[in-house]
Amino acid sequence: MNRIMGCCAAVALLGLAGASAATAQKPQTREGFWIGFGFGYGSSNISCDGCGSASRESSGSGFLKLGGTLSPHVLLGGEINAWTKSENGTTATLGNTSFAAYFYPTPSSGLFVKGGVGYATTRLSGSGSTANANGFGFVMGAGFDIRVGAMISITPVANFYFGSDGDMKSGGSTIVTGWKHNVYDFGLGITFH
Repeated sequence: MNRIMGCCAAVALLGLAGASAATAQKPQTREGFWIGFGFGYGSSNISCDGCGSASRESSGSGFLKLGGTLSPHVLLGGEINAWTKSENGTTATLGNTSFAAYFYPTPSSGLFVKGGVGYATTRLSGSGSTANANGFGFVMGAGFDIRVGAMISITPVANFYFGSDGDMKSGGSTIVTGWKHNVYDFGLGITFH
């Protein structure tokens, strides 16, 4: 957990330094439609009824987001976050699709915090079989828009997403109950404003 907090602090400091320099060159304006995507690296954990909590696993992650501008301080939109890992012939994919709000305390700085709720899913596939669990999830995080062009920002982000996926099923049969996942990830994206 201390490594995760250290990484969050490093991302925040780098973003703050970059945002300060970029703000002097490109104004931080937000209006109308926006879209962004990016990739990163994250740590996940899964648990279920009767099987406890597994050890954390690290692998690649990604995100896609889009929406509209409510005000210079608030953006509303949808966001998809996913983490995946293949090992020993099995691929695990954990993800959340959320309705999210992005809040910019000082719009000219590019710093934002976000939160959202929606749909969570886990998919396990391998050896010709697939198992799925679907349920409620949420996402929260922080990041910086570092303006590099009139309508383009480089966006470092730190995310946490959680899913209470429910029963894991394969071929209509319940394999385990109470499946849950959580992911901490750090990514770098590009945002078009």
